[in-house]
Amino acid sequence: MPKLKTRKAVKKRMRVTKKKKILAFASLRRHMMTDRSSKKKRQRRGAQQPDGLMLYTVKRNLPYGG
Repeated sequence: MPKLKTRKAVKKRMRVTKKKKILAFASLRRHMMTDRSSKKKRQRRGAQQPDGLMLYTVKRNLPYGG
C-alpha cells in the first residue's frame, strides 16, 4: 500500500493537538483591522474547532495527523 499524501494547504491552516483534536486558525485577521469591531477582533483570536463535514474532510486530508 503506498503512503498517503498530506494536503499542504490544509496543514498550513490547521493544527492537530496531542489528543488528536483539530484546531483551525481564525480567518479575517490579516489586514484592514480598523474596519472591524473590537468584539469581532476578540472573537477571531486563537483557534476554533471545525464542525461536522469540515472536520471529516480535514481528517482525510491530514492522514498522519499533520
